[in-house]
Parts: sequence; structure tokens; C-alpha cells
Amino acid sequence: MNATEWVPRLRRGVRLDFDAVRRSAVALFPEGVLLLNPTAEAVLRACDGTRTVARIVDRLGEHYAGVRVEDVVAVLRGLAERDIVERETT
Repeated sequence: MNATEWVPRLRRGVRLDFDAVRRSAVALFPEGVLLLNPTAEAVLRACDGTRTVARIVDRLGEHYAGVRVEDVVAVLRGLAERDIVERETT
């Protein structure tokens, strides 16, 4: 399977929020909290369960310069390893 065919979505029980104390975006999940850098936040906000990785890259490219498929895939793989997103195929 081509990595750009994945349709990532937040796992059940995960939600995005803002931590006012840390002044940072966070992913809240049953096992804890993950502080997000701006890149991870942008990627996660695009993971709605309907967009492929290729479409997410295109969407991010509309707002940010230099978005590369391999960078988005690397972020998603790391988030999948932490059980923040699920990786599905179309």
C-alpha cells in the first residue's frame, strides 16, 4: 500500500485542545496528554477520516510552504505509534 492512500483519523477517545498553562496545542487521550508542535497540530486537524494523506499534504500546502509527503507521513507514523491516529486504507 502506498502511504499516500492512508485515510488517517483520530482514534476514539482522542481530542485536540489547547492547554492554557503550557500555551500549547495538545492531544488528549485516555492514557494521557501529548503536547503538539505546530506541525503536528496542523496535520492532526486535517485528519478527519475522509482525507487521504495525499489530500492532507495538498491542503497543508495551501497554507504552508515546502510541505513534503515524506514529512507528513513521518508525523502520522509517529502519531500512530502513540495511538493518537488510526491508519486506514481507502
